[in-house]
Amino acid sequence: MKLNDLKKELQEISNIEKGKFLQRFFKTGKGEYGEGDKFIGITVPVLRKLSKKYKELTLPELKKLITSKIHEERLITLFILILQFEKGDNELKEKIFNFYLENLKGINNWDLVDLSAPNIIGTFLMNKDKNLLYEFAKSNDLWEKRISILSTFQFIKNNQFENTLAISDILLHDEHDLIHKGVGWMLREIGKRNLKVEEDFLKPRYKKMPRTMLRYAIEKFPEKKRQEYLKGKI
Repeated sequence: MKLNDLKKELQEISNIEKGKFLQRFFKTGKGEYGEGDKFIGITVPVLRKLSKKYKELTLPELKKLITSKIHEERLITLFILILQFEKGDNELKEKIFNFYLENLKGINNWDLVDLSAPNIIGTFLMNKDKNLLYEFAKSNDLWEKRISILSTFQFIKNNQFENTLAISDILLHDEHDLIHKGVGWMLREIGKRNLKVEEDFLKPRYKKMPRTMLRYAIEKFPEKKRQEYLKGKI
């Protein structure tokens, strides 16, 4: 299968009306976080299935896709990279990790980050130095900050919470709603596995953290406890 075959197939299954909806949903208007992104209306399950068909595309071919103006072409690139990463040896894993970092400009919406950062960045750094994530957390770039916290999802799945908590602290007063949601989500995931760890983090901080972050973090709490946090009575 060749790159041109994939691009042709994507165009054949595109849906103009769905594309218009997705452009609104992912905030692609002027001044919005996804400004200028182009959607052709293909859903994630369809792209996942198609990625398996084209999983043998080379990194030079994927380089052309990840720089595409079409959102779905960039997303399927990430799905293919994940498939190759999962099956690859250590050398290929490192190549894909570096490819990801070299092409961050194309990983520029929350779905692109969320569906790839844990699988590639998080998995690669599992037993390695985590300084890159702390650099990203302190970045001025929205997507690097989102990558920094979402990559730790892979650590959380392995009951390693330390880096998630430290990065959450760095991002605690960030101004962007997408960072509030990302941090709150990861704190909630910690709580699913160890409620005490989450609450030990929340109690000294919950009154000063953004409301959206708190709501995401305590979403699965029993209703009584959730209300106590929301009312500042913990």
